[in-house]
Amino acid sequence: MGRSASLYEADFFAWTEQQAAALHRLAERRLNLEDDLDLTNLIDEVESMGLSQWKAVQSALARIVEHLLKLEYSTAVEPRHGWRETVDTQRVSISDDYDNSPSLRGRADLDKAWRIGRRYAVISFKNHEPATIPALPADCPYTLDQLLDDDWYPASRHGLT
Repeated sequence: MGRSASLYEADFFAWTEQQAAALHRLAERRLNLEDDLDLTNLIDEVESMGLSQWKAVQSALARIVEHLLKLEYSTAVEPRHGWRETVDTQRVSISDDYDNSPSLRGRADLDKAWRIGRRYAVISFKNHEPATIPALPADCPYTLDQLLDDDWYPASRHGLT
């Protein structure tokens, strides 16, 4: 098994980056392969495969942020179980993506996940608990380790469990 094949098995995201770079180098050499290979679109497709995986992780992080904010700031009792379930399933999803592509771990954009997740929470609170919105912090109070920790949840500001 070659280096690229083993990288494909060990870290799909890193493999897509490596393959896109190799295709860029191939395209720069301007070999007479254009008749057989659509290098421009092939490069775009390989790069987009890795980007799709990164976006999935970012989306899951944003959903975790949203539901942790709801667990911490909401006065509602009934949906809390569902919010915890969403956090748990998103954590499993990220863990699976990290298992398939360990290099994604260093690529998480916590600031972006915070902005999007907070926006989702604001939309929800706007419809159900508008008085809660001013209490939401402007900056992320959670660390990436907390977002990914299967056993961590913020304490409810209203003493709910």
